[in-house]
Order: sequence, then structure tokens, then C-alpha cells
Amino acid sequence: MAATAKKSTITVRLKKGTIACNPDHRATINGLGLKQREQVKTLENTPSVRGMIKKVLHLVEIVSETR
Repeated sequence: MAATAKKSTITVRLKKGTIACNPDHRATINGLGLKQREQVKTLENTPSVRGMIKKVLHLVEIVSETR
């Protein structure tokens, strides 16, 4: 039987609004589950989520990471 592995998470905060953003960046923010400014979301730390965060790093802030 496989032991349940504790998954690493990453917490991000939307620090700027998306009103004047590129539509691709707006879609990425929506994909991360962020809707309003200053909203905080905890996500699973996967390569795809990391890539999404890297794409919109000027709009979001990494609050914390757990391993």
C-alpha cells in the first residue's frame, strides 16, 4: 500500500487588478482562481501552476510555500 504523501502548496495573492491587462494574462489569473484584487488562494505546487504564476508574476505575489 502506498503511503499518502503530503502535497506541497503555494499561496499567491493578486496584488494588481486585471482591468488593463492582456487578455491572455487575464485568462491565466482566472485559471489560478483569482478574481478580485488582494484575494489570496492556496494552490497545489505543480509545474503547470508554477508556469502560470511565472507568466503573471507582475500581477501576483507569492505569500508562502510549503513543501
